[in-house]
Amino acid sequence: MNEKSPVGEVRPSQLLWTYGPGALVDLPNLSVVTMGINQWEKDRCPPIEEARLLAAVRRVLGPQVDTLRMPPFHKSEQVDVWSAEAHIGVPVRPFPRWLRCVKCGLLSEYDVGLFEIKENRYRPEQTRFVHKACKGSKGDQPAKDADAVPARFLLACRNGHLDDFPWHYFVHNGPSDCKGTLRFFESGASLQTENLWVKCDACGASRNMAHAFGQAGRENLPACRGRHPHLDVFEDNCQEEARAVLLGATNSWFPVTLSALAIPLSRNPISQMVQDGWDYFEDLASEAEVAITVKTLKKTGALPGIDKHDPKSIWEAIEAYRSGAATDVVSESDIKGPEWEVLTHPNPPTDWPHFLSRRVEIPQGFEVQITSVLQLERLREVNALIGFTRVEAQEGGAGAVGGPGMANLSRTPPDWVPASQVHGEGIFIRFDEESLVKWEALQSVKEIEAKLFEGHRGWRNARRLEPDEEFPGVRYAMLHTLAHLLIRELALECGYNAASIRERIYADTSSSDPQAGVLIYTAAADSDGTLGGLVDLGKPENLGRLLNQALNRARICSSDPLCSEHHPGKDQSLHAAACHACSFVAETSCERGNRYLDRTLLVPTLENTNAAFFGD
Repeated sequence: MNEKSPVGEVRPSQLLWTYGPGALVDLPNLSVVTMGINQWEKDRCPPIEEARLLAAVRRVLGPQVDTLRMPPFHKSEQVDVWSAEAHIGVPVRPFPRWLRCVKCGLLSEYDVGLFEIKENRYRPEQTRFVHKACKGSKGDQPAKDADAVPARFLLACRNGHLDDFPWHYFVHNGPSDCKGTLRFFESGASLQTENLWVKCDACGASRNMAHAFGQAGRENLPACRGRHPHLDVFEDNCQEEARAVLLGATNSWFPVTLSALAIPLSRNPISQMVQDGWDYFEDLASEAEVAITVKTLKKTGALPGIDKHDPKSIWEAIEAYRSGAATDVVSESDIKGPEWEVLTHPNPPTDWPHFLSRRVEIPQGFEVQITSVLQLERLREVNALIGFTRVEAQEGGAGAVGGPGMANLSRTPPDWVPASQVHGEGIFIRFDEESLVKWEALQSVKEIEAKLFEGHRGWRNARRLEPDEEFPGVRYAMLHTLAHLLIRELALECGYNAASIRERIYADTSSSDPQAGVLIYTAAADSDGTLGGLVDLGKPENLGRLLNQALNRARICSSDPLCSEHHPGKDQSLHAAACHACSFVAETSCERGNRYLDRTLLVPTLENTNAAFFGD
């Protein structure tokens, strides 16, 4: 088989969220692991300019990261299978290495030589392994090639390691000198683990797959070998417990990402463009070199609009930025801080290549709770993949202390990371700080906060995390719940796919300018995010109606009274009066995985009528 033979297709955005480095891609006939970015063809990955996000990535991965880049992709749908463009893609390798013959149950590693790969360049998804000259389970049938499929069991640990299932160790109940051929077979009508067996042809030892899970699995499986198949390395002294996982299980790969909205950090458009494309201007020594660079940028389209400004003005902006004299630059304390400053500015930007906003009136009846509403007719979100975890997601976000260890994307410290950019539209709602402070001081609100904090402590204790840290507070829970209710309402009204509507909560109270806002926006890789339907619902008459509908639906849930009476401290959960029937949204829409929700903080419920921010 050619070393660069294509075996399937995925969308570029899936290489960030689903099939990134270290993830398993379960193809129709194969299972492959995406290799580390040190093996990707960097020159085929187009760069993305977003200075704030790049700075945030550097804080986590180190200063050696110099660019954000999109995954490689075909520029046309119809590609000659024998052309150079047909080889554009990301490198993968078959994993797990163990395959099973569907006819005789033979279980073996593919590189032993018992299995052969059948390549199909015209239909890459049909590329498969076959067991050569299989004679059936009893060896009495005519020799004929039979399909071989990946073994469906693997080992994983919380440090991001992934390994083949130890079949010989498992069936012989520990280390053994027996090297007999293994067979995998089923003993019942269903495919439950109790009905799945592996047997050694040489010594007759057999084992039920149910013994690989739960307490039996902890006793019967070996220690983790520290394997990273996407990097071809084994790490020493992994102390985490290796556990059996199924091929295709959702807990085998969780991406760790950072995202930022593209916002203007300067009131001067030339200064802003110089900041956005500083990598292009950093080494320029004269005004004459500026003109050459601008011509190049115009041809490549890297900085739209830069050619409208004369080289002299651009050179002055370069010198000002280089000397630190650009006083109108917003300081960067974190990712959301500068976004909040732009969104709440008395005169927000009304025309920028990636950001177009318009202030509208506050919906009637919400003048006390809401301070301002902004229609974002154009926005751009950039996401960067910086690592991944297995078994458990990293709840604290990128760079968090505790929890599962984040696995690396590359063998060496990376000088770039995969990223994607999506364009969309949105609605930003800012809430009245004075009203929020009065509401937070209510005794009933403090009691709910204590209840949520009790669940927070129990949940983190169960995962061996510091129990008192990273609690977002009752303000965040209220704003988060309202965002979910609005997302559910907007999905019914505007016709967008519910999973393409996202949220961004601004609730940081640690600075001198406390935040209290919600951004609901569409950011889809296709046209679903730019149809204009969401922005139109930000008009006062539409937004007021939607807010009233969302709050009225939240008063009674079809799961009440169970939903409204839910106590997070009793089951160590991270939500109170919230469930799939009333408040939960798609995982892709929520920045916290449907956690820290309680509709009691918004409207009176059967359990509590005194803590509603939008009370009667």
